[in-house]
Amino acid sequence: MSRRPPAEDPAQDSPRVGAPPHTAAGLPAIGHALGTAHRQMGVRRTALTLLRVNQKDGFDCPGCAWPEEDRRHTAEFCENGAKAVAEEATTRRVTPGFFARHPLSDLAERSGYWLGQQGRLTTPMYLAEGDTHYRPIGWDEALELVAGELRALGSPDEAVFYTSGRTSNEAAFLYQLMAREYGTNNLPDCSNMCHESSGSALTETLGVGKGSVLLEDLHQAELIIVAGQNPGTNHPRMLTALEKAKRAGARIITVNPLPEAGTERFKNPQNARGLLGSGTPLTDLFLQIRIGGDQALFRLLNKLVVETEGAVDEEFVAAHTHGYRELVDTVRETDWQSTLAATGLSEEDVRAAFEMVRASRRTIVCWAMGLTQHKHSVATIREVVNLLLLRGDIGRPGSGVCPVRGHSNVQGDRTMGIFERPAASFLDALAAEFGFEPPRHHGLDTVRAIRALRDGEAKVFVAMGGNFVAASPDTQATEDAMRRARLTVHVSTKLNRSHVVTGARALILPTLGRTERDRQAGGEQFVTVEDSMGMVHASRGRLAPADPGLLSEPAIIARLARLLLPDSATPWQEFERDYDTIRDRIARVVPGFEDFNARIREPGGFTLPHAPRDSRRFPTATGKANFTAAPVEFPRVPEGRLLLQTLRSHDQYNTTIYGLDDRYRGIRGGRRVLLVHPDDARAQGVAEGGLVDITSEWRDGSTRTARGFRVVHYPTARGCAAAYYPETNVLVPLDSTADTSNTPTSKSLVVRLTPTEETSGER
Repeated sequence: MSRRPPAEDPAQDSPRVGAPPHTAAGLPAIGHALGTAHRQMGVRRTALTLLRVNQKDGFDCPGCAWPEEDRRHTAEFCENGAKAVAEEATTRRVTPGFFARHPLSDLAERSGYWLGQQGRLTTPMYLAEGDTHYRPIGWDEALELVAGELRALGSPDEAVFYTSGRTSNEAAFLYQLMAREYGTNNLPDCSNMCHESSGSALTETLGVGKGSVLLEDLHQAELIIVAGQNPGTNHPRMLTALEKAKRAGARIITVNPLPEAGTERFKNPQNARGLLGSGTPLTDLFLQIRIGGDQALFRLLNKLVVETEGAVDEEFVAAHTHGYRELVDTVRETDWQSTLAATGLSEEDVRAAFEMVRASRRTIVCWAMGLTQHKHSVATIREVVNLLLLRGDIGRPGSGVCPVRGHSNVQGDRTMGIFERPAASFLDALAAEFGFEPPRHHGLDTVRAIRALRDGEAKVFVAMGGNFVAASPDTQATEDAMRRARLTVHVSTKLNRSHVVTGARALILPTLGRTERDRQAGGEQFVTVEDSMGMVHASRGRLAPADPGLLSEPAIIARLARLLLPDSATPWQEFERDYDTIRDRIARVVPGFEDFNARIREPGGFTLPHAPRDSRRFPTATGKANFTAAPVEFPRVPEGRLLLQTLRSHDQYNTTIYGLDDRYRGIRGGRRVLLVHPDDARAQGVAEGGLVDITSEWRDGSTRTARGFRVVHYPTARGCAAAYYPETNVLVPLDSTADTSNTPTSKSLVVRLTPTEETSGER
């Protein structure tokens, strides 16, 4: 029986604040995970579902992209993974009756948390131009409506095909194939907003835009640097790998503007030591970096390596790298004091880190959005690569680059061709396999897509998963742009903010989730995903679908393509009938997927090739790994202002809000909080517990304000503050992006604070 969803939208502006803990996971994590699961699924469904998460014959957790070891635990999931599964496998349902009771104007006033808590979507819904309510629509009529609108455009480039990282390899391949056969490369994805800087930097320096380490490398490392990342909340299963590395003798440096419980001490809930003991201390050296000071830190480490006799791996550098002399000249000329000032660290801190680097024969650097969402993010990651190249730590077991991805298949989507700037070799393979000439000009990334919608250059927006409106920067600008579209279409499992900020017309197309059985005319199907370390494995749902009328993502794409491209020679109906036929085509188009159908049926799947890791070959323009020498950059903050980073709470996955607590930071019952150092709060003239409006400052002179945030004294780096997204995405200017990657600068916003009572207006 369905559980009744929460009827009221709870207040989110009265948080209770306590001291943040210094330990992550343990028994509380088990309690919170099971509590959420039981509320959403009930006891029996919880047991049946959670025991199949991340198992070789089960389904891939939609919560993150962290890989699994070959030997799996019975409970191969973390607290937030259990919450993600519970949200998808919930017994709550959003039926046509729900939409009849709630006009769009009502839904638009609800929080993202409330919308998500209503449950699974069951029926295609259509909002006609001028209507006040969504109404049910049949699948054939809905897909013909989309195809007709696309056919009526003046150019295929007036359409935008967005993709979320939860989309499977099979669906992603079909999606990009449909878009390119239609005639556009407008294939933005969520990676444009998070790890695009990683791909840009790694492609230039190493020739492959992915990480170079496998899970066993972490277990063998002597030193692991975790920079700009909070594993305890965003990738909790990574803590198990760090614990294993520590017990094998590794040391860990944590680089972060905030102390985080997950990297302080870990109580592993999968063993008695973690449940009953004091847990494992993880961080050996905590570097409380000033926001945006990471490039400066790695430049100083490189300066010390270059200037210390015997610290450079001369043999590796001579055999495998290009640009060494230019780098040496640049780092020698780097001014120590001004560069150190950019980090906010002491000289003793930096030298202590260098001694740990010098003592290590196998070093891995892990990072996430704390490095990728600044104007100088690409330069920062290039500097990380410089350090590893100087030490010979690419292509050696236990060493390498480790960008930690968020969505469970965001890396696989890119591998499958979801990219607005595809390589010529990929397009050549696509043309040879399917017999059409794909477009060669570059398409729109996320930021450029918003501009195109704003300016009337794009008119139809189709999203395969995700919550585009809430995830994107400059919330007001994004919403205004979406409202200018002729049609917005969202393939979704649950309600979110993007469904209530619509074009003139809007469609919601409900789809199967990872947990659910996928039966097609050719029998029961499975899909595949690629994890953060290039491992490809199968995902098989076992639950009955939330509604008998749901279609899978591959089926939705294939049926739309048949309507949109009536003269296509591509066997879309065959692809819908049997996903093996999709994988056969992937095997002939995408390198590394040869004999895909046979290899994916091996328990645990297979590892994709990675030339720098596997053979120290670097497919760059020079044929070698490239050192880069760039000026050190960091955010410049005027007197009386703070530097704000947006981040997740512990009860959150990307824009999905599981609850209103962030217990690892001591905050419960609310999200509109501003974490700020007590000295900075006093200097700003705001009291702890007081309400402030946060206004970002940008060169365009526009005012972007997030209202009514409660000040929380927190041990952040001086001059730095933090608040949750998506509530603070309104502060991120659309045109404030990283050089080269065009990623929004959500981690380095110059802001001023104003007591809320001195302003007016709704939040």
